[in-house]
Amino acid sequence: MGRHKWGKTAGALILAAAVATVSGCSSSDDGGAAKPAAKPKTVTVTEAAATFQTAVTTFDTDGGCLEQASGTCWEQMQTLMESARTLRKAANAHEGTGPEFWSEAYALIDTMEEGIAVGEDQGVPVADLEMAEKLSNRDEVFGSAHDLSDWLDAHPVQ
Repeated sequence: MGRHKWGKTAGALILAAAVATVSGCSSSDDGGAAKPAAKPKTVTVTEAAATFQTAVTTFDTDGGCLEQASGTCWEQMQTLMESARTLRKAANAHEGTGPEFWSEAYALIDTMEEGIAVGEDQGVPVADLEMAEKLSNRDEVFGSAHDLSDWLDAHPVQ
């Protein structure tokens, strides 16, 4: 008896969903007219570089990544990566310079991407610091972010 009742209920729900879909049932007051998507805000390369530099400075002034345990610095890694990606997009759109100018910066951002691609903060193995350089993705992200910051200082763009 329970299966029969469940079947009727499920059938009624499917029928109601089908009718709502076919009838064009919409909760919007504008008759279902599509609204144009908002244009994404364009960030200049100067703004993106300043934002990235601020992210690196904030990372340093907040103490950096002192914890050795894995997973303790993932949020910081993602914050730096987000501003580096914005910088790359702005650099790609910048008309005053070309890819040759940005090649070293792109390589550093790519190295950061490789570190982030691991999907987690691998931490630092306490026992062997030499091994930590080979096993941790922190240097790829944090080290490359600092190198990129130095590169931006040496290559200001207007």
